[in-house]
Amino acid sequence: MTRRSPRKRVDAFFWQGRLRAARAYLESAQQALLLAEPAQNCNPIISQVVLAAIAFGDSLTAKRALVINQQDHAAAPLLLRDVLKETLPDAQERQYRRILGFKDEVQYGARASTVEEASRLLADLEAFALWADDHL
Repeated sequence: MTRRSPRKRVDAFFWQGRLRAARAYLESAQQALLLAEPAQNCNPIISQVVLAAIAFGDSLTAKRALVINQQDHAAAPLLLRDVLKETLPDAQERQYRRILGFKDEVQYGARASTVEEASRLLADLEAFALWADDHL
């Protein structure tokens, strides 16, 4: 049995707004990476990648079960699993966890992320976003 994650009920149209936000964060991360200099601190770009992933996850759980994750972003994959059950491929769950695992480091940490790291995470997000779009 899967542990229940912290969740908040939302209305039937909430998922649409979260999907728009997810796409905006994705586009912003893509544009910022195009302009990034080789030695640039890419934490802000990865932060947008993380925010996009959270919004894509929220849009899926909001549309399917009228709930979103609340407060604990590390628990968001648990909610996604609770809602999607066996229709959530393990590879997508791992990708989602990997992206969300960068949240605290890039938003609160001191280490600067590289363009290469940002590029890899953006590629992971783009794959997750394609999968999410197919399931909305």
